[in-house]
Formats: sequence, C-alpha cells, structure tokens
Amino acid sequence: MDNALADPVKTPAMDVDGINTGDTAWMLVSSALVLLMTPGLAFFYGGLVRSRNVLNTMMMSLVLMAIVGVTWILWGYSIAFSPDSVATVKDVVTVNTNPIFGNLNWFGLNGVAFDRPDPVGYAPTIPHQLFMVYQMMFAIITPALISGAIVERISFKAYFWFVIAWSTLIYSPLAHMVWGKGYIGATLGALDFAGGTVVHISSGVSAVVAAWMIGARRTYPNQPAAPHNVPYVLLGIGLLFFGWFGFNGGSALGANGLAVVAFVTTAVSSCAGGLMWMILEWVLRTKPTAVGIASGFLAGLVGITPAAGFVTPLSAILIGLITATCCFFAVSLRAKLQFDDSLDTFPVHGVGGTVGGLLTGIFATRAVNSAGADGLLVSGSPELLGKQIVATIITYIIAAAGTFIIIKVLGLVMDLRVKPEAEYQGLDINEHGEEGYGEEFAAGLSLAEREG
Repeated sequence: MDNALADPVKTPAMDVDGINTGDTAWMLVSSALVLLMTPGLAFFYGGLVRSRNVLNTMMMSLVLMAIVGVTWILWGYSIAFSPDSVATVKDVVTVNTNPIFGNLNWFGLNGVAFDRPDPVGYAPTIPHQLFMVYQMMFAIITPALISGAIVERISFKAYFWFVIAWSTLIYSPLAHMVWGKGYIGATLGALDFAGGTVVHISSGVSAVVAAWMIGARRTYPNQPAAPHNVPYVLLGIGLLFFGWFGFNGGSALGANGLAVVAFVTTAVSSCAGGLMWMILEWVLRTKPTAVGIASGFLAGLVGITPAAGFVTPLSAILIGLITATCCFFAVSLRAKLQFDDSLDTFPVHGVGGTVGGLLTGIFATRAVNSAGADGLLVSGSPELLGKQIVATIITYIIAAAGTFIIIKVLGLVMDLRVKPEAEYQGLDINEHGEEGYGEEFAAGLSLAEREG
C-alpha cells in the first residue's frame, strides 16, 4: 500500500473531487477479492483438520467477518488510520500523526466520506469509505490466520474475545505504524507493500505464542491427525491465490502500472513457490503431495506480499523460490521439535513474512516504484535491509508481548480450552451443536447435552 501520493492529474474519468472511476472500480473489485480470501482460508484450514472439527475450524475464519466487520467500523479503522490533525495551507497538506496508534476521530466512520478521498492522502483517487472497506478486508483475515495454530482445542468463547482484543490492540496499531504514517513506515522508512509485517509476521508470531500458552492437543503427537479432506485444501488455496491478486494488486490503490507490477509479481512468486516445494518433496521425500504444492503456493504468496510493488518479476521468482525453501524446512523443524502449531501458521506465515520482508530489502528497486527505495542488490548499500530488520524486530515484539498479555488476561476470566472429553469427541458437536458430515450424532448426544 506504499504508492506515490502525488496529486492526481485530472482526466475525463475524474469528478470534481478527484475521484477516478477506473481506480474506484478496481478497488471495489479488489475489496471483494480480499474478502473472498477468508472463506478460502476456511476451506484451506478446514480440510487440514480431522472431520470432527471441520465446522469449528471453518467458523474460526468466518466469524472474523462478523466480529471485525463491526469493530473496524466502530473503532478499528480510526485507531489504524486517523491522524491527529490535517491542515491545508496554500494547497500544502500537513499531516500530524502519533507514531504508534491513531485516535478515535473517525469513530463510527465520523467524517469518513463516501464521495470524497480521504484528507490524509492515503488513496487520493478513490472515495474515503472505499479505502476504509478495503483495509477492513485485511483486518478480517489477519486474526483468522492465527487460528491455524490453536485449532481442535481452544474454546470458541475464548477465541471470540481473543479476536476482539487482538484486532484492536495489535493489528490496528501495527497497521497505523506501517501504513498510517506511523513510525515504521513514515519515520523508519521500512517498506511493506501489502502486509508482510502487518499481516503475516504479526499473525505468525502471535500464533506460536498462543499455541505455546494454550498447549498442545491432548492427542498430539501420539495419534495421527492427517488432513481429512485434501480437496478442501486445494479449493482453499485456489480461492486464496485468486483473492491475493486483490490483496497485493489492490495495494497499489488504483488501476495503474503499479497494480500491474504487483499482480505479475504475485503470480510468478506463488508459481515459483509451488514449484520449489514440489521439487523439495520429490527429492527429499520421494513423492510430491497435493498438500505440499498448496503449501508452496501459499509460501510464495506470503513471501511476495511485502515486496509485490517494489520488485521485478525475476526478483519475484527468486523470492518465491527462497521463501518456499525456508518455509519447507521450517515446517520440517517444527515437526521434529513436536511443537503443536497445528497447521503450521508460524512456519509459513511467520517465517514467510520474515523472509519476504528481508528480501524486500535486498531486491527492491526504484525503477519499479519511485516511492520505494533501492535494496542491497541495486544500491550496494545495506541501509534498506537494516530498516527491514528493525521493522521485523518491532513487529515480533509487539505481536509476541501483546498476545501473551491478552491470553494471560483471558485466562483469568474464562477457560481457554474445551474440556478433555469435548476435545476427544470433537469441537463441532460440543461448541456448535452440529457436524460437517452428520456421522456421529446417531452415536449419542454431545458432552454438553448429556451434562445438561
């Protein structure tokens, strides 16, 4: 979302307020594409768990559309993007912002217009409410990524309150620091085109902290927990891949050349990631798997996210290959350590976001985006790479410390895990009173129903 904020040139496609109809159309489509990623993630995660937990797992993604879809309108967007003040003197706009978080000036979309651009200059050719709703789709899917590390044992009630706290206290401030003219983006000068730090590192780090604090599944690692529906996984990665074009391409905030760059680099990095993962499985494990190539596609998508609008297609291929390789071995290491990050959220999103962010500091070039910076490979200077490292460290600290505090507080007022009997029987029946395939109701009532 780091694109040049120069004053737009008036064209017949613009109205008197500078709204460009082409940009508006593309951003409407991009917003819908990013929203589609959340059901895509539900299928991806849902296929990877056991059948008795498929609905609970999918609900952990879909519920974000309900929760954040409301909280973002009320306070989340304002905390993420509202400046302290905006002043215009002789056509010169001066914006003052807090380096860490916004305020509540835009609470309930107060002052967020549907027919004029935002006053700060985030997206000067589209309506302010469109920029807001596009950002809302990012805020929806990011906490859902965390669920992959804690499925099959966390109480849905605890997860519900965790999501509200995490999206408010961690996601919104990070979005402000990176994209809302806060410390990481405006002061430090680190680059994150579409969410390497804000989305992937934050969710990956939070996932590993949550999995450590909540504990492993009671059947892990003694009982196998193979994916119950691999076609769901493939459907999920297809929807994620499709939606990612809005995720990265839309971060250009207009239908322009930068959107084309992000679209192309997203495609080729993901393809390279899938290819690399398949080759690694073929060579090291004798057989390429469907789950493996899906994981490779995802790793390539994660890795290119921070770099999509700053690198060339050839660099994007290298980013996809390198990120997939790192994620592949991170998954293997997690398995050897027998740490129950159930669906490898940190090895893919945490590691992938970290690698992608650092590679941005190596491959970025102003030849692609003049609003960016030249990385190590172009300039020969480690300056940008150093900024990327600092941004990564800050994100790790905020995500880890914030998640630790949130879970500690929640643990004082409610049970974080379901009861052992409910975990063995499955969370679908016990947490939601229904099943994905109707196979077990005939065997008896759920634990909750029997106790009632």
